[in-house]
Amino acid sequence: MTRGDGDRMVRCGQGHEHWGEHGAAGLLPVADGHVLLQQRGGGISGSGTWGMFGGARDSHEDTITAALREAAEESSLDPTLVRPFGVLVEDHDGWTYETVLASADERFAVDPVSDETAGVAWVPVDEVTDLPLFGPFAANWTRLRECLAPRVLVVDCANVMGSRPDGWWRDRAGAAAHLRDRLAAATGFPGLPPFDLAYPDIILVVEGQARRTKAVPGVTVVAADHNGDDKIVEVAKDHPGCLVVTADRELRTRCTAVGADYIGPGWLQDLLPE
Repeated sequence: MTRGDGDRMVRCGQGHEHWGEHGAAGLLPVADGHVLLQQRGGGISGSGTWGMFGGARDSHEDTITAALREAAEESSLDPTLVRPFGVLVEDHDGWTYETVLASADERFAVDPVSDETAGVAWVPVDEVTDLPLFGPFAANWTRLRECLAPRVLVVDCANVMGSRPDGWWRDRAGAAAHLRDRLAAATGFPGLPPFDLAYPDIILVVEGQARRTKAVPGVTVVAADHNGDDKIVEVAKDHPGCLVVTADRELRTRCTAVGADYIGPGWLQDLLPE
């Protein structure tokens, strides 16, 4: 497990040659309606065209680590300034390219620091196709464009707690805090559309004895003053397209009416660490 042990050409099951023995990963930062793109330098395929920072994964790297490393090697991008929110996988029958989509609070300055990078620019989303694009990036742009914002997961705390008879009723506040901590410890949510692996913004809605539950990194906590269902509908209305986790049929109907999707607590319980 050494740095660069994936740096070689391989042939996938479809008969195509790719760079990266262990697959490859790329980074697509998003901020204020723009995406951060790299103009490819001389001496590499697609010289002069525009695409994502990226390259071969090492054998010991996960996707996000590889994508952030590649971007930092090819530019002055500070990895701490972006927050990954989703991964898209292109499977070439035994070889994969995985795109990490990440949000940024602002369009910070980024400069080339490698011969692989001729230029760097924050490009308005609507103007990406005006550029000469690197072939593989161009082929995938339509899908990428539909994935430029994180999913929002709204969790009905009381309903999810009540989906398992584990004694939660003896300490509702403690059970709410435990659910919050499990949400914070999650290492991603596979298959949450439109991503192959999602890192959603998580909003935990609490009520009653659980109202004093505090937020932690990765989990926003919203306390209902009175009716928890009303607060969940309010939060769902503020986040069109969010996914509400609840088994309450009436609440599901109300959330659907304001543009939200829903899923049952069992899906979430099965994904969270104990």
